[in-house]
Amino acid sequence: MEDELKQPSHPSTSGMLRELGLSRSNYYDWQKREVSAQQTKKNFVCALIQKIYDQNNGIYGAPKIAWEIRKQNISITVKTVGNYMREMGLRACYVPPWATTTRDPEFDTKLENILNEQFNPNRPNAAWCIDTTYIPTDDGFMYLTSIMDLYSRSIIAWDLADTLST
Repeated sequence: MEDELKQPSHPSTSGMLRELGLSRSNYYDWQKREVSAQQTKKNFVCALIQKIYDQNNGIYGAPKIAWEIRKQNISITVKTVGNYMREMGLRACYVPPWATTTRDPEFDTKLENILNEQFNPNRPNAAWCIDTTYIPTDDGFMYLTSIMDLYSRSIIAWDLADTLST
């Protein structure tokens, strides 16, 4: 009874072929068959797509990758590159253009350059500077605002908020 419960560690080739309804001669013919010219070209192009995709940090999509491949005198369409990328599981990442969002034209006209690029004051609390840093999170941006004394170069105060108004 123990012999009946034991499963083979791996199924035999003959058994698998029988289950699939294939002959042994077809299987061995398939094993010896060389890769077609079309498949060889596809493998080459896929490797090229992966290389260009990696070199550009995943930003390039099918149009730019097709353009890069065409620069190497290889004829290929954007649709073909897109299909290959889909098969390979590659997708371009959208990078939004940089936009300055913290400019207030009325405030800019009131600013004066009182430090005149003298960033080493002679005494504490003579000059402070402020900076706001954007921190990307899963829920959007967080804003870290810090105030530094230019004499001691130490942070006097800081605030972390989910809106820029603070």
